[in-house]
Amino acid sequence: MTISFLATKQFLEEINKWTTQHSVSPLSWNAAVKFLMARKFDVYRAIELFHSYRDTRLKEGIVKLKPHEEPLRSELLSGKFTILNVRDPSGASIALFTAKLHQPNKTLQHVVLQALFYLLDQAIESFETQRNGLVFIYDMAGSAYTNFEYDLSKKILHLLKGAFPARLKKVFIVGAPVWFRFPYSVLSLILKEKLRERVQMVKTNELKQYLPRDCLPEHLGGTLKLDHSSWNKQFLTSPNGHTDSLDELITSFPRDEVSIHVPGLEGMTVEELLDHVSTVQKRGIYEEYEDIRRETPPGTFNCVGRAVCVCDAHMVCSEGAKSLE
Repeated sequence: MTISFLATKQFLEEINKWTTQHSVSPLSWNAAVKFLMARKFDVYRAIELFHSYRDTRLKEGIVKLKPHEEPLRSELLSGKFTILNVRDPSGASIALFTAKLHQPNKTLQHVVLQALFYLLDQAIESFETQRNGLVFIYDMAGSAYTNFEYDLSKKILHLLKGAFPARLKKVFIVGAPVWFRFPYSVLSLILKEKLRERVQMVKTNELKQYLPRDCLPEHLGGTLKLDHSSWNKQFLTSPNGHTDSLDELITSFPRDEVSIHVPGLEGMTVEELLDHVSTVQKRGIYEEYEDIRRETPPGTFNCVGRAVCVCDAHMVCSEGAKSLE
């Protein structure tokens, strides 16, 4: 059996413990592969992504989408956001957001995020996009300060990098006006280093140095004739739009009942934890905690983070052990 097969099997075992506990339909194999491919089949990181994805969709109201109904239909056909019908040389999909078409006083943020999510979700139906990732172009040419929403920009970046099952290869901010420098400097401070490295500000006439002209619309120095409306209409062909197989997982119970903490692959349920504390007693819990403290974690942040989470869990166990005295 391949590593990818074993990783998918392990991912589904962990996630479907959770779905069984809450009496919802199990996650499908194909859906699991999307999350795993986005994190290069690192099971732990894929589980983190799944929970972040679910929490973000609930928080931002990206649930039970109805693309044939207003206001989502108008947003999808506005030309503000689209997936180009070409790929970059590596096979990545190219997404384009046209900032000058955004009017914050006329469009609610959650509707913009719904449209963004809906079209991105269409893009990752392609195995090629799952494998080769996504390039995001944030076109600010001709935009004014009245077209800009700092909070929305932050949410889009979070969705792209930390809460959506796609590999984000690059973000190009194109033709940014002078006034954008300050909000961008503030925004960059809250971005993780890895994401900061993937965000690049370029002038409009420089973009063709990074992407071939046949991958770019004419107004960005390319040869591609842009027709947002026709391209986006293809995603509205079925009577009910695109069926979202994950909606039940997203909406099955209130967001405030969902823990934001992600258990490790060998994590315990509450019942198992209580049994463990009862079995090993206070001395055993302290011994386990000291063993963890003596371990030297490998040199990656992920590994250190996992060790800290486990230590925190054992500190909780220690408090539980005290109550047994």
